[in-house]
Amino acid sequence: MTRRSEIAFAGAGAGAVLLALTWLLALHVGIFERADQAILAGFVDLHAHRGVDRVAAAIAHLCNPNPYVFLAAVPVTVALLRRRARALMAIGAILLGANVTTQLLKPMLAQPRADQLIHGLVYINPASWPSGHATAAMSLALCCVLAAPPRLRPAVACLGAAFAVAVSYSFLTLAWHYPSDVFGGFLVAGTWTMLAIAVVFRTDVRRARQGEGADSSTRLSVGDALAPQAALVLGIGVLAGLVALVRPHAVFGYARAHEVFVVGAGAIGLLALAVASAITLAMRR
Repeated sequence: MTRRSEIAFAGAGAGAVLLALTWLLALHVGIFERADQAILAGFVDLHAHRGVDRVAAAIAHLCNPNPYVFLAAVPVTVALLRRRARALMAIGAILLGANVTTQLLKPMLAQPRADQLIHGLVYINPASWPSGHATAAMSLALCCVLAAPPRLRPAVACLGAAFAVAVSYSFLTLAWHYPSDVFGGFLVAGTWTMLAIAVVFRTDVRRARQGEGADSSTRLSVGDALAPQAALVLGIGVLAGLVALVRPHAVFGYARAHEVFVVGAGAIGLLALAVASAITLAMRR
């Protein structure tokens, strides 16, 4: 086993441990359960702003089965055009494995949660952890990273993470899931992707030993791999600052009333970037 495959397998193991820890904390430790509820309340309160529901529904429904089939065709088509057979098989394994895993975990780990604390208006199915929409969005994003040419992977990872976050924020606003469900979905997708690329690395080594040659890639520096994510975080910070300058009372008033929401929303965004960045770094040649 090569060092790269060892690192990828270790990454998959870390993802599985974090997945189990997220489930334990969010569903069985009181302080984290209350934080989960408070973050959700912050998203649900966005309903007060006109047009939010309509936009949120349009984005969230992108990961419903029918539109998702067409979106999933994007990385498959790119891998076919680039003639990357092993990447294509990995993409298929991730899309199928991650989403099936989530659908199996939901009923296995189902339990009632304190949704009545959210204004008495929210009902979330007990079989909600992990989120299927979050799993679908993140697995699609990571498959696009696998399919992309090496030099484009950092930018694709950044855009994919932004897509997964947008979908997750949208269905949280619609009260389909708890925030911890999003964490679970992201980690399921990341774990499956690490497993898939570990297998690809081992296959590359076998082919090289047999004289067939492995897929060639340009090695990226850590700085190149993380530059788009850093630029995105900086851009979001600047945009948030501009919004706060234009509407200071509304922004700071909402933030003071929903402090845990601000932290939780930021944590979701950072986790998405971390998962996408980890895959990009693991795939460096």
